[in-house]
Amino acid sequence: MARAGTIRQTAGPPVDYYEISQRQFLQQVLPAGLPATTVWGYGALSSDSKQGVLLHHAPCPTIEAEHGRPVRVKWVNELVDSQGRYLPHLFTVDPTLHWANPPGGTSGRDSRPVFRKTPGPYTGPVPMVVHLHGAVGVGDESDGYPEAWFLPAATDLPSGYAAKGTWYDFFAGKANAGYGATWGAGFSVFQYPNPDRASTKWFHDHALGMTRVNVYAGGAGFYVIRGGPDGDAAVRDSRTQTTAVLPGPAPSKADGFPTTKSYYEIPIVIQDRAFNTDGSLFYPDSRVFFDGIVRQYIPKGTFSPFWNPEFFGNTLMVNGRTWPYLDVEQRRYRFRFLNGCQSRFLILDFQKIPGVKVTVIGNEGGFLALPVDLTADHANRLLMALAERADVIVDFTDVPAGKHVLRNVGPDEPFGGGEPSLPGEPGDFEVADQQTTGLVMEFRVGPVKSADLSTPGRFLQLPAVAALPAEQRARKVALVELADVGADAAGAPVEGPIEGALGVVHDGLAMEHEWMHPVTENPGVGDTEVWEIHNTTADAHPIHLHQVAFEVVERQPLLLAGGEVVQPMEAVGAATRPEAWVWGVKDTVTAYPGQVTRLRAHFERPGQFVWHCHILEHEDNEMMRPFRIGPVQPGQPG
Repeated sequence: MARAGTIRQTAGPPVDYYEISQRQFLQQVLPAGLPATTVWGYGALSSDSKQGVLLHHAPCPTIEAEHGRPVRVKWVNELVDSQGRYLPHLFTVDPTLHWANPPGGTSGRDSRPVFRKTPGPYTGPVPMVVHLHGAVGVGDESDGYPEAWFLPAATDLPSGYAAKGTWYDFFAGKANAGYGATWGAGFSVFQYPNPDRASTKWFHDHALGMTRVNVYAGGAGFYVIRGGPDGDAAVRDSRTQTTAVLPGPAPSKADGFPTTKSYYEIPIVIQDRAFNTDGSLFYPDSRVFFDGIVRQYIPKGTFSPFWNPEFFGNTLMVNGRTWPYLDVEQRRYRFRFLNGCQSRFLILDFQKIPGVKVTVIGNEGGFLALPVDLTADHANRLLMALAERADVIVDFTDVPAGKHVLRNVGPDEPFGGGEPSLPGEPGDFEVADQQTTGLVMEFRVGPVKSADLSTPGRFLQLPAVAALPAEQRARKVALVELADVGADAAGAPVEGPIEGALGVVHDGLAMEHEWMHPVTENPGVGDTEVWEIHNTTADAHPIHLHQVAFEVVERQPLLLAGGEVVQPMEAVGAATRPEAWVWGVKDTVTAYPGQVTRLRAHFERPGQFVWHCHILEHEDNEMMRPFRIGPVQPGQPG
C-alpha cells in the first residue's frame, strides 16, 4: 500500500501515515473473456515518494508495518458516483436487524426499528467503519467499533438521516486528545501502535448489522507486522544455530503493478462468491436458497425478510480471482493464508500435490513455538476457521513439473467438526464440490530459476511464545441459537433459525443477551481471565475477541442427551489440548458444538470493544456483544 507520508512526533517513534478510501469499481474477478464484476475495495489516495501504486482493488494492497512503529490511517468513505452522489448498496440490506439504521436519525440510529408491515430493503447511503482484525494495544477509538460508522460526504444525503454512528463523536474526541487527529464528514482517522508480535493481520468493514454485505462487496486487505523480538530475525536454523533464512521476497510498495518480479512470500486470502450471468456478484435477497422460508416475516412473524443464517458461494476466489493459478518454481514458498469466507470453514488439502512438503510456522499471533509438519503428522491437511490465518512453508522442491491443484475438503454447509468423507476415508460430512468449491487454486510448477537458500521447514527453530499471567477469574459465556417455525411457498411449516446470540452461563443455564443489553463482560485493566465458551448450538463457531491476543487452553465435552446440550450444563470427560497449529497466540478460536472451549486472555488497554462469531451472517444478527475493559468512560454514550 502506498504511504501518504511520515509524521514526526516530538516524543516517540515516527508514525507511518496512510490515506485510504473505499470505492466502487469494475474488476476482472472471473476468468478472462467473461464479464468484469462491480466490487468495492480499498486503495491509497496519495503517495509520499511516488512509490506504491494508487490502486483500488479487492482485496487491496497490503499495509506493511514495523513492530513498535505506529501506523495512522485516514479511512475515507468514497462510495459515491462521479457527481458526488451516494451509491446504494450492491446487495440487499435488511432493515429489520439491529443495524446502523441511518434513516432513524440521531435518535433512532444503531437500533432495531419497529415496522407496521414488512419493509423493503434499505437503498440509502452506505455506512462504513474499518476494523483491524487482530490488532493488540489499539485504543477503542481506532478499533472499528460497530456504532462508530460514517456515511460518505455525499452531495445528496437524505434529510434527517444520521451521517454517523452513536459512538463516532465520542471516539473523535478521544482521537483528537490522544494523537491530535481531526475527524470529519465521510472519514475517521485511526492509529495503530503495533506492539504486537510480528504477525499477519487483516482489515475489513465492521458496520453494525451490515458487515456481511459490506465485506462480501470486497472491502478487505492484509496488514503485516514485521520485526521486533519475535520477527523473522529471531528464527534460527537448528543445524547451525545461525539465523534461519525464510522464503522471500514479499511484494513491496516499491514494486510496479503488474510486475515481472518473482515473489516467494505471498499473502493469500480465500473467499467464496457466487455470480449472476452478467458477471455481477450474487448474494441472496431471501431465504429461498437456505431453508425456503418465505412467510412469517417481521412484523407478523419472527423471521427477518432478507437476512440469511449462512451463505455459501459456489466458487472460491483467491486474491480477487476465481479459478486462479500461480506459477511456482521447484523451491520453498511462504504463504500467509487467510480464510476470508462468509460462513465457510476450509480444510486445505495438499494431498493431491505429489512430493510437496508443508510446514505450518505461524498463526494469527505470529510464529508458533514449534513448527507443525502437516505432511508427516496431519495428512497434509489444514483446518481454517473464518478469519484465521496460517503462516505456511510449502516446499515444491520434489514436486514434478506440471499443474497441481490445492483442494478444499471442508463442507459446503455449516461445519460441526469431524473429518471429511473421501474415497477410502469414511468421515463425518460430505466434502465441498470438487469441481467448484473444492478447488482453491492451481500451482503451475516449473524449474527453479536460482538457488533456493531458504531453510527447510523441519530445521526452523521458532522464537518462544511467552506465557500469559495466571488468571484472576474464570468467566462462563454461552453461544445460543434461537429458532422458530415459518412457512415455505406451499404454506408448509419449516423450522429455522431467527438469530444467533451470545450470553452468560448462570447456575449452569445459558442466558442469551442481545447487542443492546448492558455489558456483562467487564475485565479490569491488567486482568487475565479464562473465558469458558459453552457452545449449545449444532454448529462450530469461530469466536473473535477484539483488542486482545489469547491462548487456547483446552476443550471439554458437555453432557448431551439426544444430541443436544443438557441444561444445567455440565462438562464431562477429559479435557483435550487443541490442534498443534492452534498453540501459540490467537485472536480467533473454533468453539465446537457440545463443548466448552477455554481460552486465556490478558486485558491491558481500557475501553469499549466487542466479541463475536466471525460467521459474518451470525455476527450481523445478534451474535456479537460489547465488552468493556475497566470502568465506564466519562462522557461515553449510554
